Amino acid sequence: MRLGLRMRLTLLYGALFFVAGSVLVWSTYLLTARALNQQFVVGRQEMSPLGEGLPSKEIITGMQIQDAGQRATSVLDEMLRSSLLIMVLVGIVATVIGYLIADRALRPLDRVTETAQRLSESNLHERIALRGRPQDEIKRLADTFDAMLDRLHRVFDAQRRFIANASHELRTPLAINRTVLEVSLEEPEASPDLKALARALLGTNARYERLIEGLLLLAQSEQELTSRKPLELDQVVRAALDQVDQLDLRPRGRPVTVHRDLSPVTVEGDPLFLERAVFNLVENAIKYNVRDGQVWVSCGENGLVVENTGPSIPPYEVEDLFEPFRRLQGDRVRSARGSGLGLSIVRAIVDAHNATVTATSRPEGGLRVTVTWGC
Repeated sequence: MRLGLRMRLTLLYGALFFVAGSVLVWSTYLLTARALNQQFVVGRQEMSPLGEGLPSKEIITGMQIQDAGQRATSVLDEMLRSSLLIMVLVGIVATVIGYLIADRALRPLDRVTETAQRLSESNLHERIALRGRPQDEIKRLADTFDAMLDRLHRVFDAQRRFIANASHELRTPLAINRTVLEVSLEEPEASPDLKALARALLGTNARYERLIEGLLLLAQSEQELTSRKPLELDQVVRAALDQVDQLDLRPRGRPVTVHRDLSPVTVEGDPLFLERAVFNLVENAIKYNVRDGQVWVSCGENGLVVENTGPSIPPYEVEDLFEPFRRLQGDRVRSARGSGLGLSIVRAIVDAHNATVTATSRPEGGLRVTVTWGC
């Protein structure tokens, strides 16, 4: 297992201390032994003239010199043992202190990592903002990262504003076209061919209106939520299901039954955005279904789950369904059932609420989408 930078620095500090301590201990031992040896030789030279012609004094002097040498050796051995023991104890303390110093020195890097992990398109406003630190390498890294986030934030804001402004500008001429076409259909003198053409154009106009509305909602849902408040998720889901029943989104000739199992659960967020996310999930489950199909909607402590029968979906294509303008089997041309923005809007809304949306294909056909909070 690869050690982290904090532990590698601690081991490096400890190894350097033990290497330096070993050099110091052995240097002290050798210098002390040399000093004692010099004193021993000098003492022996000074005492040797006194023993000339006196055998008894030579014997005493030799015994004293031998005893002094043994004592010197014993002192050196004791000093070596004590020095090694003290070095080990101080080394352990130094290693612990080195770990604490490394932890303190790398703590700003932990803030950089945590901020980078939290960042998404909906919270690019967050910054590391290291204050009260010297202008060292870590401070320059954090400031550079904050400057990069500023540039990214401006780019994403410009992109969202462009989509929103373009959507608003395009909705006006489409609304005028719809009014003109509806008026032409009510003209009694209009020929059947003209009325058929007007109906076809009206359907195309409605499709582009839904596309532009989806783009506008996608741009809005990717922005940071301005307000969050506790709300009952089951009530939001119930309101979305009532809206589905009022609009009657079930395809003609292919009846679909919607089952609901709603348990009280409280989440934080924007009720309108969450209602739209639930509506899109249920609408997608109804549109991409089979004859006499089933849709199961449930919410509780495990989050929101929307499951439906339908055609078989390859597992490798499930994640692509959340991309804008993506449909089953990568179809970007056929759009009779929708514009391909429904699940993209769901993911944008879920990400803005700091939640997670996952989808899995059912073995018997269809899709299972789960939205969870606090992950």
